[in-house]
Amino acid sequence: MAAITRDSETMLTLAWRRFRRHTVALFCAGVLICMAILSFSAPLIELLLNTDANLVNLYERFAGPSWKHPLGTDELGRDVFVRLLYGGQVSLMVGLTAAFAAAVFGTVIGLIAGYYGGKFDAFLMRTTDAVIALPLLPLLIVLAAIDLRKLGLSVELMESENISLYRIIVIVALFGWTTVARLVRGRTLTVRERDFVLAARSQGASAPRIMFVHILPNVVSPILVATTLSIGNVILLESVLSFFGLGIQPPIASWGNLLTNAQELIWQAPALVIYPGLTIFLTVISFNFLGDGLQDALDPQAMERSD
Repeated sequence: MAAITRDSETMLTLAWRRFRRHTVALFCAGVLICMAILSFSAPLIELLLNTDANLVNLYERFAGPSWKHPLGTDELGRDVFVRLLYGGQVSLMVGLTAAFAAAVFGTVIGLIAGYYGGKFDAFLMRTTDAVIALPLLPLLIVLAAIDLRKLGLSVELMESENISLYRIIVIVALFGWTTVARLVRGRTLTVRERDFVLAARSQGASAPRIMFVHILPNVVSPILVATTLSIGNVILLESVLSFFGLGIQPPIASWGNLLTNAQELIWQAPALVIYPGLTIFLTVISFNFLGDGLQDALDPQAMERSD
């Protein structure tokens, strides 16, 4: 009876059971969920506090914490807490979107390289190695400084206040796919020789169907782990670019440009630097620990040992 019960457990159930044992990862997941809920509830919190994130009030410059301003105000009298939440919306959205886009691109490259093998695999992997060898941060700084008007983009898009956000997502996605591609390619090389793949091939299934229907579900775990780890890196890159003035541009708030605005006030109002810096630190380290926990939970050998 116990054997029947054990056999009836799904892989997802086993993974969840292992993940719950990873206390740090579980705690970090809770931190990220709370941070996401708070960030995307910024309009509601702004309404409850009866304030405006962009309202300039020079009479309340550098005000201390109060019921109306839980974290005080900045050099223009704007509420720091609400602006921090709006900055979280942007930073988290950039991290999640760019990491997801990079994961999709890397997954396609890895599946194609691993499934076809041979010279095609060698070409794609050497291309991946070349991208990995590029100095990422200097390259991102150069690309972020390019004048988009020379690329022939529409005037409406150029004048959009979200253009800097779109730019960061595209740049990071174009160069952040390499880890996922290598992981997927390695797993695909193993999975493509299994019986169910050979059976599908013998029945005349097309290569795209075999890759995306039969192989892809069996390589999801490394994709999930790599994507989770890359989200923290993307948020860090966005913060660095915004700190240098090449990322998210005002009036849109992000954790990076909040740091930029506060760097000249570090001695006069150190809290304006501490709050976004601490938020970036907690978010990045939480994503890293969450990725470690998912890696342990989704490791097939570890799951077999847990049986």
